[in-house]
Amino acid sequence: MTTFLNLTVAGLSSGAVYAALGLSLVIIYRATRVVNFAQPALALISGYLAYSVTKSTGSYWLGFAVAIVAGTLLGVAVERLLIRPLRNAGELSAIIVTLGLLLVLQAVAGMIWSNEPHAFSYAFDFRGRFAASDLFAVLAVIGTAAGVLLLFKFTSLGLRLRAAAFNPEVARLLGVRVGLMLTIGWGLAAAVGSLAGMLAIPPFISPTVLDEVFVYALTAAVLGGLDNPLGTIVGGLAVGIGLSYVSGLLGPELVPLAALAILVAVLAIRPTGLFGRATARRA
Repeated sequence: MTTFLNLTVAGLSSGAVYAALGLSLVIIYRATRVVNFAQPALALISGYLAYSVTKSTGSYWLGFAVAIVAGTLLGVAVERLLIRPLRNAGELSAIIVTLGLLLVLQAVAGMIWSNEPHAFSYAFDFRGRFAASDLFAVLAVIGTAAGVLLLFKFTSLGLRLRAAAFNPEVARLLGVRVGLMLTIGWGLAAAVGSLAGMLAIPPFISPTVLDEVFVYALTAAVLGGLDNPLGTIVGGLAVGIGLSYVSGLLGPELVPLAALAILVAVLAIRPTGLFGRATARRA
């Protein structure tokens, strides 16, 4: 019973991280129908900047703030410089660009900070079952998800973001600045992704530290529904707890295989995810 409880608690904290990174994927997907494979690289660069700031100033929270701001600016820059010029080239072109950007940014990180792992601080004490750092991760993700939900459901900005995503031509005729809405969406998603990176990176940062986390986050987003932020949160926690059981009961080497099995099963049985809705988009 104690083992089961320990695995559940450990899965909650890791699931919160998967949910946060998955949420960043959902925000961009809702806006552009593009899965942003460069998201872990944007979070990685933000994490490295936080590492440099923390190392030079000794302030974790200053590094944390730099990571969120840098992530936001990186998301805006990617949308304006790489994605917007491809708006008439189809969704596949944008996906290929994000894949290429992932590899480029990981290589750049290796050249600047080296491929060797560096110690990366936790926000709070990480020792013990469901330590303060775990509680912070869960609360941060819940707060972020609630903020995103409120933004999209109850604000005029959220309404314009949804309108620009689902029917940009009509939204443009109604006076919505569609390009600006897409830029805001990418910036918001990258900020959430940077938060997820700050939670997932400790105790060490290296250029590939977020690769495995991204697979789990993508699994969470597909499980919950790429169109559904709340479903992604539920999916992230479910994937975190499920993989924690696999790691604790069957062996950690089977965790990536289990995540891929979940991903394939969901895509085969219910491609829209547990909470997603099948929608027909007009040409």
